[in-house]
Amino acid sequence: MRVFVTGASGWIGSAVTDELLAAGHEVIGLARSDASAAALEGKGARVRRGDLDDLDGIRLGARDADAVIHLANKHDWSDPAGTAATERAAVQTIGEALEGTGRPFLLASGLAGFAPGRPATEDDPSPFHGPDSPRGGSENLALEFVERGVHTVSLRFAPTVHGTGDHGFIAILAAIAREKGVSGYPGDGANRWSAVHVRDAARMVALGLEKAPAGARLHAVAEEGVPTRVIAEAFGRAFGLPVASIAPGDVPDHFGWIGNFFGMDLAATSTATRTLLGWTPTGPALVDDLDAGAYAISR
Repeated sequence: MRVFVTGASGWIGSAVTDELLAAGHEVIGLARSDASAAALEGKGARVRRGDLDDLDGIRLGARDADAVIHLANKHDWSDPAGTAATERAAVQTIGEALEGTGRPFLLASGLAGFAPGRPATEDDPSPFHGPDSPRGGSENLALEFVERGVHTVSLRFAPTVHGTGDHGFIAILAAIAREKGVSGYPGDGANRWSAVHVRDAARMVALGLEKAPAGARLHAVAEEGVPTRVIAEAFGRAFGLPVASIAPGDVPDHFGWIGNFFGMDLAATSTATRTLLGWTPTGPALVDDLDAGAYAISR
């Protein structure tokens, strides 16, 4: 298939591009910089220059493809409303471009807020609707296009998609621990984060493109939930830092914007995804990655 991938040179997208190319697909990656374009071309992918604000370019890229995998996101935590609006506009544009074609449209989503108090499952619908909700309600918006002839599949990634080179949540928490000189965890550290290695996540996406039915919600989850205290202890070992509980009232000041997420229980299962796709995660666990130095940098 000819697959148009937004975010193709990003952390998850780069691994997905590798999987798609290895499976014999042609990849056209959206690239906003010369460096991103060169990285994609070096892998053997084609390039469409542009970014998420270039809706005309996204529309043309989607129309010219056999399938679309939307992984890009601005992730501007200083402007969540603007980030959500951009995401919603991109999803709306892709959905309209694919309307009536039956072509696959896979889009990235998350697992926050789906099932408070228990692990989220693929049967849990997203509670986020409308432009003012997180991610602009993009998952539900995209799934609405199933009735309009689009083969939509939601890709729900664990909050921790880890591995060497990661610059996401775990890398941010690692940097905070080094900056503060203490590896902290919120409260008693019993809340959990699900996790998956980036190679396993990318393999799940490639399998989802080939096997998932329209309307499916897939969970890129290898570990159901790693307690935040255990994550902090791994940072402590990796960086030679003391480990300490951070009182709930001090979490925002200690962790900044990511403290809200680090204090959430984001456990999730992937039983249905594994059965549907025949997917078995094989990559290292999160703590194994941390202990092996995947997030170590010179201090």
